[in-house]
Amino acid sequence: MNNTAYNEDLYLQCLSQELVPAMGCTEPIAIAYASAFAKDVLGEIPERIEVHVSGNILKNVKGVIVPNTNGLKGVKTAAIIGMLGGNPQKGMEVLADVKPEHISQCADLLQNKDICSVHLLSSQEKLHIVVKAYSENSSVLVEIVHTHTNIIRVEKNGEVVEAKNYSQDEKTDSENKECNMTLQGIYDFATKVPLDKIEPIIKRQIDCNLSIAEEGLENSYGLSVGKTMLDALGDTPEVKACAYAAAASDARMGGCTMPVVINSGSGNQGATVSLPVIVYAKHLNCSEEKLIRALTLSNLTALYQKAMIGRLSAYCGAVSAACGSGAGIAYLQGASFECIGWTIKNTLANVAGMVCDGAKASCAAKIFSSVQAALLGYKLASSGKVVQGGDGIILDDIDSTVENYGKLAHDGMYETDQKILELMIS
Repeated sequence: MNNTAYNEDLYLQCLSQELVPAMGCTEPIAIAYASAFAKDVLGEIPERIEVHVSGNILKNVKGVIVPNTNGLKGVKTAAIIGMLGGNPQKGMEVLADVKPEHISQCADLLQNKDICSVHLLSSQEKLHIVVKAYSENSSVLVEIVHTHTNIIRVEKNGEVVEAKNYSQDEKTDSENKECNMTLQGIYDFATKVPLDKIEPIIKRQIDCNLSIAEEGLENSYGLSVGKTMLDALGDTPEVKACAYAAAASDARMGGCTMPVVINSGSGNQGATVSLPVIVYAKHLNCSEEKLIRALTLSNLTALYQKAMIGRLSAYCGAVSAACGSGAGIAYLQGASFECIGWTIKNTLANVAGMVCDGAKASCAAKIFSSVQAALLGYKLASSGKVVQGGDGIILDDIDSTVENYGKLAHDGMYETDQKILELMIS
């Protein structure tokens, strides 16, 4: 294990930048945000719009309900509802102000094939959106790259209004920070940072994510994975940890308008990294401080892994998020730093490589399975059992192990990603 002193500012910046509330699946929300922003620059509702998206954006928009649309799906829905009722000032909650008349208009406009066209971008970027909006006398272009609200270019009538320097090879600012992390640094920060510096960020996650999980358990959304499994298997802490995370996904994939505090740009990962830890903290009667520190450890552990993988890929992000919640649950139960590292290794050795074939209702099932794997990983670790270095791509050092799985996901699964996109589009 590395024994690296932590950079407090680095970890705090990552938490504040990454743990933000978002409504619905983040990829359709990003399209709605770009469309709403384009409308504001245009100064009027566009007569028509073009939406150009990378394959991974298309993959994650195709199968999920767009919030505040009465059950509508797809790229066109996200773009049209964004231009009608979106408020870009609200960022990832851009659709919070949508009114019934906007929903009715959106349904009508979807019947007009000329109002919105969708095009696949030829781009090396996994997260890439270009929205072009046209009125009778004006046009606007808005381009987003890397993160869901990161606008790098705005044009009006062909002239550049706003532009940021951008390289296809560069990582986002937060990803660069996360790549400088170590598990030892994360652990030291989570256990030693003054509580008042992390409490506001983490408490918002607790409140938001617990609320949408309860909504998913009380009502029928999508496959109702959380609700079904809780009824079938009982309310033991192990089942509840999996079911609460799955239920939050059931709700948000099913069009629930309640916000989720995200992790690595994903609401599903935000739910997976937090709710199992919250459930266990309640079961163990942990103090609020212990819960906040456990969630800090969990969130940063997931962010650290995803920085090497990338926000969108063929690798299901529920796995890295579940590694985080496994680490947090281990911490709640008094596990040593070594045991926390072993928990992550055991989880990766079990379910890493689960594919992402788009955001959809069945994501909740993958979350349930991933959290189960993390709990198994901890139970083995707490009994002194860990997958040994040299078994597969596990190494003795935890940071080197995480790096190996990052390479597997980012480089090794590139062809898998292309085949998934090809199959989904066909």
